[in-house]
Amino acid sequence: MIRLLVFLGFLLALAFGFSWLADNPGELTLVWGGRELRTGTMVLAIGLVAFVIAILAVWSILNGVIRAPKSVGSFFSRRRRERGWRALSNGMIAVGAGDPQTAGRLAGEARRVLGDEPLALLLEAQAAQLSGDRAAAHEAFERMLETPETKLLGLRGLYVEAGRYGDAAAARHFADEANTLAPRLAWAGQALLEFQSQERDWEGALSTLDRNARNKIADKPQTKRLRAVILTARALELELGDPDTARNLALEAHGLAPDLVPAAVLAGRLLTRANDIKRASRVLEATWKLSPHPELAEAYAHVRSGDSAQDRLSRIKDLIRVRAHHPECAFALARGELDARNFAAARAALKPVMSPAPTRRACLLMAEIEECEHGASGRVRGWLTRAVRAPRDPAWIADGYVSDHWMPVSPVSGRVDAFEWRVPPEELAAPISDRIDDAEEAFEESGTLIPLESAHPAAKPAAPAEPPPVSPPAPVAEELAKPVAAAPAAEPAPAAPAALAPAPSGIPASTLPTQPPAADKVVVLPKGGDGAAQRSSSYVFRSAPDDPGPDTAEGHEADEPSKRFRLFS
Repeated sequence: MIRLLVFLGFLLALAFGFSWLADNPGELTLVWGGRELRTGTMVLAIGLVAFVIAILAVWSILNGVIRAPKSVGSFFSRRRRERGWRALSNGMIAVGAGDPQTAGRLAGEARRVLGDEPLALLLEAQAAQLSGDRAAAHEAFERMLETPETKLLGLRGLYVEAGRYGDAAAARHFADEANTLAPRLAWAGQALLEFQSQERDWEGALSTLDRNARNKIADKPQTKRLRAVILTARALELELGDPDTARNLALEAHGLAPDLVPAAVLAGRLLTRANDIKRASRVLEATWKLSPHPELAEAYAHVRSGDSAQDRLSRIKDLIRVRAHHPECAFALARGELDARNFAAARAALKPVMSPAPTRRACLLMAEIEECEHGASGRVRGWLTRAVRAPRDPAWIADGYVSDHWMPVSPVSGRVDAFEWRVPPEELAAPISDRIDDAEEAFEESGTLIPLESAHPAAKPAAPAEPPPVSPPAPVAEELAKPVAAAPAAEPAPAAPAALAPAPSGIPASTLPTQPPAADKVVVLPKGGDGAAQRSSSYVFRSAPDDPGPDTAEGHEADEPSKRFRLFS
């Protein structure tokens, strides 16, 4: 645009000049070599303009001839680079589409045309990664290290390759070098922090965390949380060797993250050892308000050593008032009541967590209550059997790994603060009604033994189709028609499964099933006396799905109802 304006201005000035000369004519006399030349000013101006135009035309022609080889070379070079960039673009698309053959071919073409262009090297490395050629990818990333502009890209690629093939030492080296060159790189700072935490280099991890915070890699809340986790991990290592330092570190971690359960438990435990009961109680209470946990309840109950079970129970009651409707309150109260030998109160405390289906922890606690109160092995085994198939309770989980205790670093991925207190995802399922529990409740209400179908109508199995009667062959019919000799009184013939023996005293016959369905197990309970008396006074009882039958091991008395069944083989 500017050139056009300049050109138009030049034409306007030229026209104005010729117009002025036309209005003011004059003559020019030139004496050269004894000769005199005269011409008008207009003719002289036109001649000068024509001369300048001729000079410029000649110069343009000569310049075009001189620069022709270079122009031709630039044209072909430009076309070559355009072909290379087109191959680079199509190669990136092929990598994104997952086409290793096309990506490799286009990467070779782009590399041949563009040479050491960074994007060409990147395409070559990604195509090699896509096709599984580790050596070619490693070579491409190493070539990037030779140029300062692509060195960080090469370090990133080598780090990813080392992590993909499990070379932790090489991955740590590349992350450390990248973090030194560019401390603002988020991947390098986070990777270095994880490697130092895996190596239990807590001092180095704290330094790296502070450097990441200064470079805005992690926000302030995340930095505080990670610092609390690292301080807790270091305090756990120093708990036995240097309890004073461990206590200070645990208290600092609790101040940074009050909802971090391991920090609160460790701080409460160390303060208890130092006989600082009030401060230990405050720490545990503060974390309990945010996230109730069984370890907090256990530490709070034993915050004062030497207390009686009643004192611990009173302290637990004070603790659970804050989160009275949380399931952990029921477990904590039941444990306290059990330790205090208040068995009925322990059962009542567990009622909120027994519906719709008790978890494994609730079943185990009920088994412990039964064993402590009655020593009834049958009921204990029943609860233990239910615990095997009961839904799981919350646990420490990180990357699918379930642990009984908290750890600062995930053993699977190496992430810091990866463990969470929650129910394992694979164990989540819809509540399943417990037929044994329904039968027990019906027995407690009626005082009589009734079929499971009556206690839980939905659990009644469909009656199997009866096969058509089959007539026996003639010889067999004749043998069956013969009279059978009377059996000895000491060994009477066992009753057929279809016909039930008379009900024992105390149990109404109307409540007993007339014929056991084929889908359930049938167990004949002995009622004491000799063999004949036992057979004549037996009755049918539905067993649990996993009940292997009567226990015949030595040492079990036949007339004790609690010892008649063996639920585990």
